[in-house]
Amino acid sequence: MSEISDIIKSKKRVADHGEVFTAEREVSAMLNLVQHETERVDSRFLEPACGTGNFLVPILERKLAVIRRKYGKSQLEFERYVVVAVGSIYGVDILEDNVKTCRERLFAILNDAYGSMYNKKCKNNFSDTIRFILSKNILWGDALSLKTVNKEQMPIVFSEWSLVRGGMIKRRDFQFLDLAEFDPKKPSLFSKVEISDTGETVFSPQPVREYPLIHFLTLSHENKN
Repeated sequence: MSEISDIIKSKKRVADHGEVFTAEREVSAMLNLVQHETERVDSRFLEPACGTGNFLVPILERKLAVIRRKYGKSQLEFERYVVVAVGSIYGVDILEDNVKTCRERLFAILNDAYGSMYNKKCKNNFSDTIRFILSKNILWGDALSLKTVNKEQMPIVFSEWSLVRGGMIKRRDFQFLDLAEFDPKKPSLFSKVEISDTGETVFSPQPVREYPLIHFLTLSHENKN
């Protein structure tokens, strides 16, 4: 009975939301076209219809493989670069359960790797930081309207995470609207006038909010918003 209800639910979601799941083979083939970027720890990826993470999961796994190989001998370096990697992965989905599942899948990959490598030396604060970043990077929203789909229907806001001064992290929030419709030659509400290397006047997106520097292991405790 459960299988039948799941099939009905799946057909309804396809009809209502156009939900489809790309097969693992196709995902791998597409990611191989940009293999260098998928293996660069700080390379940013945005999936505007992320579903349960069929694209974002293998991207994270590729980044994680690089981190384990290069920095696995040092727990602190591993932690730092995992924060960089997870902070570079973004997703939006119109279905709330997909968002929750995607976050959990990404967290489980990192948490399992962390536990298997460092066992009793694992830090709860590190896991809390990963969950916090995922809560800001994988969002319940509509990538067409560029707004959330909860009651408030606010503009989607993504956080940029920059690791500086060793273990300190800088967070800046940007409206998705500013990023998605960005034109370097046209000003927007949050753009800043700059001069390019060629002498042209250009406009760069500006954050809607900036946060003070904070150690990455205290991120979830001191930065609640």
